Amino acid sequence: MTRTTLQLKPSAKAVRKAPPRQATITRSAPKSLPDTGERLSKKVMLLQGCSRKEAEQYIEGGWVQVNGVVVEEPQQRVDRETITVDANASLMEQVPVTLLLNKAPSAHARTLLIPANHWASDPTDIRVLKRHFHHLQSDVALENDASGLVVFTQDWRTTRKLTDDMATMEHEFLVEVQGAVTPDVLKPISHALQDERRDLPPVKVSVNSTTPESSRLRFAIKGSHPGLIAFLCEKADLQILAMKRIRLGRVALADLPIGQWRYLASGERF
Repeated sequence: MTRTTLQLKPSAKAVRKAPPRQATITRSAPKSLPDTGERLSKKVMLLQGCSRKEAEQYIEGGWVQVNGVVVEEPQQRVDRETITVDANASLMEQVPVTLLLNKAPSAHARTLLIPANHWASDPTDIRVLKRHFHHLQSDVALENDASGLVVFTQDWRTTRKLTDDMATMEHEFLVEVQGAVTPDVLKPISHALQDERRDLPPVKVSVNSTTPESSRLRFAIKGSHPGLIAFLCEKADLQILAMKRIRLGRVALADLPIGQWRYLASGERF
């Protein structure tokens, strides 16, 4: 597709700094929209010779610039600005996304889902768009007061996977507790798990590292059971200092920094 440009007298626009992976793209600031001129979607219809719905998809897909600034709102009013549709514009990329967040302790997860917190080393080539933050669902509860991996998705297939397979999907946690821990210290946890009256899910627990001041335990649990780790640590008289989910099924937190998010890659499966 060739680049199509409508040249009119430019006017000033506010600009905000783009996220790290989008350094070459400038996006419009979230200012109130002007009430003069025509809708941007109507201009794009004329440029592309397409339907209104397709024009809106081009805009929401981040393919349209107004005076060199990417605008993602079809209702944006334009008058004498220069409107450009990217030569690589495609309607085939309008697919739902899944976001993986490394939640910081005590932080509200959804407040971290902003373009500025997108991981600069995200292995995917997905362009950050405003529509990626709409209609997100989080279907897997995190342990009480825990940090680490949280999943947000727009994709009903991912939601169904996380829901239907939750009973057998393994969650891996690193739990820091006070003091040194030996295998004998964990025996009360083993006894509680073997007690048929409690009907607890399958759990594997081991000592990852230990010092006189604190120890790190590894918990692998089938299914989502908020409060279970605290219950088991209480049985062994262990005081929890911190808790972090590092894996959900086959998707691991890996090197994702605290407070940042990335896209689920096409080859990743829970």
